[in-house]
Amino acid sequence: MATALAQPLRPQSNVGLGRGVGLALLAHAVLLLALKAGLDWRSHDEPALEAELWSAVPEAAAPKAMEPEPPPPAPAPRPAPKPQVQEPEPQRDAQIAIERERKLQQKLQEQRELAERKKQERLAAEKLRQEQAKADKLKEEQEKRAKAQEEARREAQRQENLRRIQGLAGASGGPQSTGTALQSSGPSANYAGRIKARVRPNIVFAETVAGNPLAEVEVRCAPDGLILAARLLKSSGHAGWDQAVLRAVEKTERLPRDTDGRVPASMVLAFRPNE
Repeated sequence: MATALAQPLRPQSNVGLGRGVGLALLAHAVLLLALKAGLDWRSHDEPALEAELWSAVPEAAAPKAMEPEPPPPAPAPRPAPKPQVQEPEPQRDAQIAIERERKLQQKLQEQRELAERKKQERLAAEKLRQEQAKADKLKEEQEKRAKAQEEARREAQRQENLRRIQGLAGASGGPQSTGTALQSSGPSANYAGRIKARVRPNIVFAETVAGNPLAEVEVRCAPDGLILAARLLKSSGHAGWDQAVLRAVEKTERLPRDTDGRVPASMVLAFRPNE
């Protein structure tokens, strides 16, 4: 025995040959049982068994049977992207130019329409102004005619009043006489100046009047010169001047006698602001 351990590489003697053969057959039997058990496990889903086999002759075990894993599901196919159609560059430039020209023509059309609208508005305004000017001129002419008619009526009324007053006062003039004295001889040459010299200091008027309008006032007096009544016969066209003359006559109260000692019962006094 000591000799066998000391020389492991030398062939053994025939004494243990039978035992070795038996062990080899036993190992092969166990190996066959293991292979069969492996095949049965794949068929009947039995749990795997592992066994350790020690033998004098090392044997490599067969690989474990593995069920192949199912392949992963194939991904859903993505829709194919739409092909982008790119217009040729010259055609795109032509469309841009056409659009620019269209916008320019539209802008020019709007400007022409605006200019035409403004022109029509100016023509309408000018026509309206001319019609208004004609209406104003016609109205002015009508007012002038009415004013002239009113002046003529007042003058006729004044003459009628003078004739009536002269008749009531016993004037000696004929029906067609245009004088204002009781007798045809009339007042003295300076009597009118004396009357104006008495009345004018009482006129209070500080306004500026265009031109030199004439205001005529009819005055009725007592024989001693006391002023009984005064009224405006002919307006100067300036109300302020007319009222100033009437106030001055009323303030005078009494007129001077003429050289013959008489005072006309009715007379017409005329005053201008720039005398």
